[in-house]
Amino acid sequence: MNIVFVEPGFPSNQRRFVLALAAVGANVIGVGESEEWHLDDELRDAMLGYYKVSNVTNQRELTDAVQYIQSKMWVDKLEATVEAHTMPAAQVREKTGIPGTSVHATWLCRDKPSMKEALRKVGVPTAASTAADRASEIWDFAAEVGYPLILKPRAGAGAQGTTRVDNDTELAHAITVFGAEGATSIAVEEFVEGHEGFYDTICHDNEVVHDWTTHYYPNVLEAMRTRWISPQFIATNRMSDSDFYDEVAELGHRVIEAFDIGTSATHMEWFYGPKGLRFSEIGCRPPGVGCWDLYTAGNDVDVYREWAHVMTHGTKEREMSRAYSAGLVALRPDRDGVITGYSGIEEVMGRYGQWVIDTHFPHVGHLTQAVEAGYMANAYVRLKHPDYDVLRGMLDDVGRTIHVYGG
Repeated sequence: MNIVFVEPGFPSNQRRFVLALAAVGANVIGVGESEEWHLDDELRDAMLGYYKVSNVTNQRELTDAVQYIQSKMWVDKLEATVEAHTMPAAQVREKTGIPGTSVHATWLCRDKPSMKEALRKVGVPTAASTAADRASEIWDFAAEVGYPLILKPRAGAGAQGTTRVDNDTELAHAITVFGAEGATSIAVEEFVEGHEGFYDTICHDNEVVHDWTTHYYPNVLEAMRTRWISPQFIATNRMSDSDFYDEVAELGHRVIEAFDIGTSATHMEWFYGPKGLRFSEIGCRPPGVGCWDLYTAGNDVDVYREWAHVMTHGTKEREMSRAYSAGLVALRPDRDGVITGYSGIEEVMGRYGQWVIDTHFPHVGHLTQAVEAGYMANAYVRLKHPDYDVLRGMLDDVGRTIHVYGG
């Protein structure tokens, strides 16, 4: 099978998809923005060819690259695993006759109001929402639905650019900020109370081949706005032990089928609270922030290779063991500037060293990143353990014990 892969060199984990595809027997042709000689030897050796463009999100450039490759060989698939690359890849697939997730499905995964409207039509429970092109539309929605509300860019990924407002004053301020940033259309949603998590899959022809359920502590908006919190997310190994996880999986399957995702990795966010389980959003791509590394460590299986096997051969290679729950705790500097030091690392390693997957502690003098930059922006520790509750306690302890100092 000949597979064109969009942007093999950046970000750094992109190379793992390419190496996995080559390992299961695919011929990989990369299209990227880097000069070929900038790519490392292992990555270059894993590809049959490489085509440089100035911008992989430029539909014309990507089309020209794929059509040139098609003039040399048959192309079976065109794969993109970064959120910003999924739409141009879908557009080029349709233009060049390559099968895969459609433009319509990709658009539904990118445009939040359209996404939720499509799912309400097929009975998937989700928050009330609207697409607003004018401030008056936002005020009308607020009057109808009430506060709190969530405002976010229509094509935003995760919590990027997301704002919660609780009253008229905060809404007026948020509208002003979005306007100053040049936003022309935003998604406005009812705030859904409850615990937040995500459900990830690798699916083939709309059938789930592999899946994982992960919990946030605390919910993302709070985690990305509060410096003193050391937020966590934990992938559970208890998916077969609870009717709740069956409900999450059933909801995910309904969304995949309703959107006709086809053959792809998916990432779906959900809330569970007083109104029951509610869908939040879905992306037709793998999750970010190293989630597949946790799934790999927790299941004794290379998840990148499993994705490659499904993309190339249409079937799984191995089952998930569910041997461990696996999680990450993010560690924030006490102030912005540069890293000036750490404390508590030796204590944590002494207590939990056998369960540590890996750690990341930027060197003293390294520039800090803002809290809202995400879970892996500064320091972090990733752990696994056979017991989910024990693991959660370990992650809590790590967050309390290790301190990151900035100045």
